[in-house]
Amino acid sequence: MHATLPLLQVSDFPALRRAAVTTLQVNLGYRCNQSCLHCHVNAGPNRTEMMDEATMALIVEVLRARGIATLDLTGGAPELHPGFRVLVQQARALGVRVIDRCNLTIVHEPGQQGLAAFLADNEVEIVASLPCYSIANVDRQRGQGVFDKSISALQQLNALGYGQPGSGRVLNLVYNPQGAVLPPDQQGLEADYKRVLEAEFGIVFNTLFALANMPIQRFGSTLISKGKFNSYLQLLKDNHREQNLSNVMCRTLISVDWQGRLYDCDFNQLLDLPATLSSLAGQQAVPRYGAPLQRPHLRDLLQHDPRGSAIRVAAHCYGCTAGKGSSCGGALEH
Repeated sequence: MHATLPLLQVSDFPALRRAAVTTLQVNLGYRCNQSCLHCHVNAGPNRTEMMDEATMALIVEVLRARGIATLDLTGGAPELHPGFRVLVQQARALGVRVIDRCNLTIVHEPGQQGLAAFLADNEVEIVASLPCYSIANVDRQRGQGVFDKSISALQQLNALGYGQPGSGRVLNLVYNPQGAVLPPDQQGLEADYKRVLEAEFGIVFNTLFALANMPIQRFGSTLISKGKFNSYLQLLKDNHREQNLSNVMCRTLISVDWQGRLYDCDFNQLLDLPATLSSLAGQQAVPRYGAPLQRPHLRDLLQHDPRGSAIRVAAHCYGCTAGKGSSCGGALEH
């Protein structure tokens, strides 16, 4: 695996500061039943990193103490964590919106037979990976047989009300480009997805998120091997739009790794660029900053308000502002 951080650290990306945090995005571990080329986490079946019980308990404390509205669960495959279902139930009991970033094929794994029904019963919002509506493209990117399993999972979710008008059970899909290119227009692509999936498989869903591939970890290493890293980075920079800066996810989100350490986003987490927090507990005014905590942990959010803290930026951040923008919630400009 080629290191990408040394190629990203020197950057003129604009400075950013955090607003009020509304989302806690938690990576429960890197174990996954798939190994995808575009995966910036480098997840796979042989990864063993997994969040411990004490840190899982802290998540619930922080949600309550900070009044955070959304818990966004990711991995790896977050559902493979043995405490996943208990955490979901605890968060929902607090009235917190829960998002499960699901690869779809997980519902077919041993021991996960009741997963879809569990998610439906707890009104969990699903953000599901389906990088294309073509079997050849999906299997090329994610592995043989993934497309058929994904379609089967989507049909199962639809049968439980997910994606159906008026059901309240939200099913969003995620598109990633096949290589070192920007994603196409999200609205146009969404229309294509809806037309093909409904016509061929009877599948419906709410929204498509078109995400740019980040030049880090497995995908970044592949770009280096192919001699395309610098050209892709330049593509992102050339398509930077200043107006996307106000909507980037890191301004209202804190990312938590499997050890409970804090980052400004999932991408910084995998580059080991820790967040900084103000040391002023309960600060009221954004312009006032205390001495920063250089390696903050989830427990620090019980005492420190993250508002106003500087966000760590590097060249990969252009992946979030290029074109119409790209975030965990899809395009920033609609």
